[in-house]
Amino acid sequence: MKGTTTASGCPNSAELTLGSGKSRAGKQLQPNGTGERGPAQPMEPRGIVKAFPKRKKVRDDSGKSIPPKIPKEGTGVPEAEWLKPVTAYVLQAGIGQARAEIFRKQIVQNGGHVCDHLSSEVTHVIVAEDMDCDRSFRLLKLAKLPSGLQLVKASWLSACIRDQELLSTTGYRVFIPQRYLEKGEQQKQQQLLGNEEVQPPADKEAAEPNTKAPVGDFSQQGLSEEACKIPGIGKRMAEKILEILESGHLRKLDHISESVPVLELFSNIWGAGVKTAQMWYQQGFRTLDDIRTKASLTSQQAVGLKHYEDFLQRMPREEAAEIEQTVRQAALALKPGLLCVACGSYRRGKPTCGDVDVLVTHPDGQSHRGVFTKLLDSLRRSGFLTDDLVSQEDNGEQKKYLGVCRLPGPARRHRRLDIIVVPYGEFACALLYFTGSAHFNRSMRALAKTKGMSLSEHALSSAVVRGPGGVKVLPGHILPTPTERDVFIQLGLPYREPSERDW
Repeated sequence: MKGTTTASGCPNSAELTLGSGKSRAGKQLQPNGTGERGPAQPMEPRGIVKAFPKRKKVRDDSGKSIPPKIPKEGTGVPEAEWLKPVTAYVLQAGIGQARAEIFRKQIVQNGGHVCDHLSSEVTHVIVAEDMDCDRSFRLLKLAKLPSGLQLVKASWLSACIRDQELLSTTGYRVFIPQRYLEKGEQQKQQQLLGNEEVQPPADKEAAEPNTKAPVGDFSQQGLSEEACKIPGIGKRMAEKILEILESGHLRKLDHISESVPVLELFSNIWGAGVKTAQMWYQQGFRTLDDIRTKASLTSQQAVGLKHYEDFLQRMPREEAAEIEQTVRQAALALKPGLLCVACGSYRRGKPTCGDVDVLVTHPDGQSHRGVFTKLLDSLRRSGFLTDDLVSQEDNGEQKKYLGVCRLPGPARRHRRLDIIVVPYGEFACALLYFTGSAHFNRSMRALAKTKGMSLSEHALSSAVVRGPGGVKVLPGHILPTPTERDVFIQLGLPYREPSERDW
């Protein structure tokens, strides 16, 4: 078998499925100096296999198998010239480099022309399916639509290649608002659209041509350059910022993978982090029922899954106050004089709370010892504590319990409860820490560090020595902080009420 070549030197339609993307058959016939072409040079077997892959049989209407047509040799006129009227520019954004290159080759192989940049010769700009007018004009650096130019979706070109004929662009064009059309072009564009449904601009001002925006609008360029001056912001990030400013959203977010909501669903299970959620997703799980029936769960994750809906619902602060009072009553029954304070968002005065952190201590500095286990046993016996997540977590002299509680009465939800028993000498710093907010705590610790100090949930220390990377070498000495206010004074700060720390 021999391959054929069109008179223009482009391979015909029988050679559009070359395995390597390069036509060896197009190199068989060489000019002989007389204007005619000489005999074909022999090809290596591998090249023949690539140029002529196995042909798939097709069936006619009668159901009989018939071989596909093979172009005759020596006709002198290429059969694939149906794209001859098209001079295209492929806008690669959103299409991808590999697919754009395939489009370019198909256009040329079927008689069309390809430009590597937008010019007056271009008749069709091929854009991605989700490309809108505003973004395409920005990428093309256009203020107005040039006469005779059409912006068409890539699906139009795919349909043309599939049917091997030049199809109408009706239904494939990008809608061009009037503000992008030159005077005199608006009526022409309306005629071109024919019966296509047109959505006019919503307001009169938007319908006016933007005569103040020249090609390469300076305001856009200025914004992009300003963004690039920000440390860590490069050209591509600047383009995304500009897109958000122009359109109010980021196009890339319109195509978020289905994994995102599933991963969010899974990571809301108490005890399951991002890595666990990703592992479950990779194992093929998509719903909470999948996790419940198929996944291997830790004891904490099983509790988190059992009370999934309850944990997601924030409680009113009145309910948090009832939980604090329940813990206080049980503690005072064990040891009179114990202090029990609900911290977190409750102490900061928020109307709702995600969980409750109760700090327990005794002013004599001694009576808090031995209370931790007894308090938990008492709350379990009463039925107030329903599930344990972490029975005991030791942090120096502090002991912490993480679990689940439920107030008595109908329609009560299960709530997350942490109980922390601390020595009175650490109470002020612990109270500051567990009150938060997290951002406020980080700011306080960062300030302490600049002063050669160290602040934690245990103590405020001065004369702290740090090595490379801020690693603590010498702990320094602990400063007296009997109250939260003393911590602020030692740091040289005005006191902030808990309600002023929510930032």
